[in-house]
Amino acid sequence: MRGQVLDALRTALAAGELRPGEVYSAPALGERFGVSATPVREAMQQLALEGAVEVVPNRGFRVVERGARELAELAEVRALIEVPVLLRLARTVPAERWARLRPVAEATVRAASSGCPAAYAEADRAFHREVLALAGNDQLVRVAGDLHRRAQWPPAGAPATRGRADLIADAHEHTALLDALIAGDQDVVRTLVAEHFAATP
Repeated sequence: MRGQVLDALRTALAAGELRPGEVYSAPALGERFGVSATPVREAMQQLALEGAVEVVPNRGFRVVERGARELAELAEVRALIEVPVLLRLARTVPAERWARLRPVAEATVRAASSGCPAAYAEADRAFHREVLALAGNDQLVRVAGDLHRRAQWPPAGAPATRGRADLIADAHEHTALLDALIAGDQDVVRTLVAEHFAATP
């Protein structure tokens, strides 16, 4: 139950349904999700460890207000971790293994086309996770995944969600990157990777 509530809360964060600066009580969220307050508190404690919320004694949990600087820092760290790995994989992974990721890349386009930010956030993370998994380093996948998730939470003062056109453009970067990886065109891969992370999240 705690895991299901945690997934639901993460989805609500990515979709902008839980707004930065707002305080939410465990009983109220429990009523919203049709569960008791206990699994909500447990899930919120995990989100507090991840930096998404902070505990407000006797009131509940406040969604952390994150600014443009934090998003830029997250993007920089993600690029420092993921870009060298992807460029190495571009040199070492055969085209047929990249081709197996086609359904994952296409799933990001479908999710973006739906206009649902939470669905796209999940598909986006899945694509990056599958790419990094080719490195065979579980710790890399875990750390990069945590950074990616944090980068997807809307910052304070921004629109609650990204527009459908932005999501579709981002998704098509995945398919273009995969095309370049399958073709073995490292120059194009390097350019696309740089552009993708420059536009993060």
